Parts: sequence; C-alpha cells; structure tokens
Amino acid sequence: MPSRCMVCIMSRASSQLAFFLCGCYMAALGVHAGEHYVADHHKAGYYVAAVYEHQSILSPNPLALTSRKEALELMNQNLDIYEQQVMTAAQKGVQIIVFPEDGIHGFNFTRTSIYPFLDFMPSPQLVKWNPCLEPQRFNDTEVLQRLSCMALKGEMFLVANLGTKQPCHSSDPGCPNDGRYQFNTDVVFSSNGTLVDRYRKHNLYFEAAVDAPLKVDHIIFDTPFAGKVGIFTCFDILFFNPAIQLLRDSEVKHIVYPAAWMNQLPLLAAIQIQSAFAIAFGINFLAANIHHPSLGMTGSGIYTPLKSFWHHDMESSKGHLIIAQVARNPQGLVGTENATGKMDPSHSKFLKILAGDPYCEKDAQEVHCDAATKWNMNAPPTFYSEMMYDNFTLVPVWGKEGYLRVCANGLCCYLLYQRPTLSKELYALGVFDGLHTVHGTYYVQVCALVKCGGLGFDTCGQEITEATGIFEFHLWGNFSTSYIFPLFLTSGMTLETPDQLGWENGHYFLRKSRLSSGLVTAALYGRLYERD
Repeated sequence: MPSRCMVCIMSRASSQLAFFLCGCYMAALGVHAGEHYVADHHKAGYYVAAVYEHQSILSPNPLALTSRKEALELMNQNLDIYEQQVMTAAQKGVQIIVFPEDGIHGFNFTRTSIYPFLDFMPSPQLVKWNPCLEPQRFNDTEVLQRLSCMALKGEMFLVANLGTKQPCHSSDPGCPNDGRYQFNTDVVFSSNGTLVDRYRKHNLYFEAAVDAPLKVDHIIFDTPFAGKVGIFTCFDILFFNPAIQLLRDSEVKHIVYPAAWMNQLPLLAAIQIQSAFAIAFGINFLAANIHHPSLGMTGSGIYTPLKSFWHHDMESSKGHLIIAQVARNPQGLVGTENATGKMDPSHSKFLKILAGDPYCEKDAQEVHCDAATKWNMNAPPTFYSEMMYDNFTLVPVWGKEGYLRVCANGLCCYLLYQRPTLSKELYALGVFDGLHTVHGTYYVQVCALVKCGGLGFDTCGQEITEATGIFEFHLWGNFSTSYIFPLFLTSGMTLETPDQLGWENGHYFLRKSRLSSGLVTAALYGRLYERD
C-alpha cells in the first residue's frame, strides 16, 4: 500500500474479492471503514459495532497538582469529542461503541496528581444506577454522568475508560496509606444509560498512579444484540487473568478492549496482537487504541477470525472512527480436519516431513530429500540477534525454496518455503524460548520469520514496516503450550489472515500462500502463563 495510513479490510475468501476491492477503494476516498458495509443495519445474526481511536487532549503538566474543576475542564474537552463520535455512530445504526484507555484524562500522572481526575465508582453488582437520570445520587461522578447521557442519547452500548476512586479503611490490610484505592477502570453503559458493569485493570503497565484490584475482575456483560461480551484493558492481553479466563466461558464470542498501546515491532504492534487474539480464539475483538503517533501509539480495529477492519496511522494527528457489521456467531479459520479436500503439493510435503518421510534425511540443521526436490544442500549458519529485547537464535532464509530448522531450549522452529522471486532483502527464521523480562515479565515461546533491517545478521530483529519479499510457506514448532497467537504483518502495516492454523503430529503450524504485499513478520507467539 502506498501509505502507512491504513484503513482496510482483510479477507481470505476469494468470493469476497469484489468486496475487498470496494473496501480499499472506499478507504482511499477517506470514508470510515465499514460504513458502506452497514446499510442493512440490523441484519439477522449481525450487529453494528464501532471503535474510536482518539487523539486525546492531554494535561500540559500531568505532575502538577490541580483542582477538580480544572480537571473536569480538561476531561470535558475529550468528552465533547466522544459525544460527537457517538452521534456520528448513531446515524450509522451502531449498537456498541468502544473508546480507548486513558482517552479522557491522559497519562503520566503521579498517585497524587491524578486524584482530581478520578470519579467515585459505586459497584454495579451492588447498585443499580443510571447516572444520566440520577446525577445527584453520588458525588464526583461528572464523567460517568456524561458517558451515561451519551449512551442514552445515542441509544447504544458504550464502553469507555476512566480513572476511579474508592475509599477504604485502615482495617483493610490492602488499603493504601492515603485511605483510598485508585483504579484504571473500564465502564459499560447500556443503550438506556444504565451502568451495566465495570472492569478494573489487573495487569498494570508502569502505572504508579493506580492500584491493581486485590481480586481479579472477570467481567462478562449481556447485550441484546451479541449475547455475552467480555472486557479487559491493554496489557491484560498478554496474561491469563483475566483475558484467557474470560474465554473459558464458551458463550463469550466477543471482547471489547480499550488500550493505550505503544507499538513495538517486529512482534507486538497493536494491530498484530489484536488481530492474532481474534484469530487464535475464533472471536470478535473490538479494540480502541489511543492515537499519539509521536509516542508510537496507534492501531485499532474490529477484528473477526476471517475478516478485519483496522486503522494504523503514524502520520495524521486526527482520531478515527471505525464502523463495521460483525456476526453474532463468528466463524473460525478452517482447521486441519477440514483441509484434506484439496491438498496442494507444499502441504503434502509439510505432512510428509512431519511424518518422518523415508525420502527425507534429517541432519542437525536441514532435511535433504530425494533428487526430485531441490533442497538447500548446505546448512546455513546459526547466529544470534536481539529482537524485542530477547536474545533470539536465528538462521538466514536464503534461496528461492528450502526447509530450515532452528532450536533453542526445548523449542524447535521449522520453515518450509518457496519464493516466486528473490528480493534484495535478508530474511531470517528465529526462535526464542524463555522469560521475557523487559517492559514486563512473562514467558514466551516464539517461532518468527522476519525481514531484517539490513543485510547484516545484526539487523535481524530491528523495527521495520516496509518489505517486498513474497513467500509461500509453512511455519511450525513443537510448542509446549496451546496458547499460540499468529502474528502476521505485511508491508505498510497491513494485515494478512493465515490460510490455515492448527496442530499436526504434535506441532503447531501456520500456512500461507499468495501474500498481497511483502512480508514483514510471520510468527507463532506462544505464551506459557504458568512459567511467568
């Protein structure tokens, strides 16, 4: 794509090619993604969703002490923008809208300086309350009142993030010294303005101004249009609680996700992990990120397992509304059990390798097969390079076709590939199996095919967004977790959907042919939560 500003649709079904082209054309004209898609507003089995990537108006000095009045003046500027977006969405028949983390008050506060920005938050489990219709019921709830009135006026469910406070007593062993809990909180309002539920962020990301709740909130709320919907915030996506725990309820097919996510390539750009979560769990994922390109913060979307509407823009200073019609019961990717009808040669080769085909002979790095198959006969060199602050073991991906293997600790990663043409770029297959300890501590197993920043081995793992290399490939590994996210990014910060994913003979694989643009990253990102 010619621009890093991307609002488009990804689809794997050839029958929807015309729809795909139409979507890109509409995006090129600057029309909000999905608007052309929702003319038949409330089609049976579907609902209309919106997410808003918000360029928030920030406090000029978040460390300074301020009054509640001054805090409300700043927050109301952001809430005015929210209200405009709700009204725009209402005209399109939107039934639920999601706003980002930190969108109302901003960030970089201390525990003391954030206090005037906090609303009092009664427990929705204990109190049934409509802030718009009962504004005098609780003090310091001006933000909640405005959000409630927006939901009521727009006649839609509304999900937003704000700071909240809850007084506590010294008899409470967890009570902070200042006598109050401060939470990073998502709130859900129904279409009549009633406070449905609230979620308090559990996995904080360097957020000294707020507390993690003593007990994890597992919040699932009911909607008339989508059934059960789960909710969590930003960094939570990388942890078992609450993200994975919510999905143990088989009726949860939809997640709403406010975030303030800083992109980190090549493995954790916002649209990468958001899309991967939808594909991995076969759900709809409604993600609203904050928009501050100077901080590397952009990337929102409405993701389904097969098709996604997303926005990534490092150039514009404006917010962006995405609207799309999504299925109440999302369809997942075709698994291995359904894929035997038409077996292409590369997949047959992959299955033979996994089965230990007698025509293939394995050595330390490579498989040599019979003369009918042109394999790379010389094992490429193993090298080490830092990627995402982790020390990856890699092998270069040379030639037009081949089969590679690289191992670290107990994880071995494999790549079977063909390239229609060779580009003047270095690609590498990398493996990491260990504890990630920078910007959070969590255990990962990763198999990654990446484009390197230059032609030197030491450039593999650098942050790049453009590539021309086209691959048809199978990527797989002997993962010891079932929680594996398919990270897939192509040139110009665009997304691709795998043709096939799944387990085969004790290995988890990702298969893709016919890339639409150059490959930046294809990775299987496994999480071993129990080793954190």
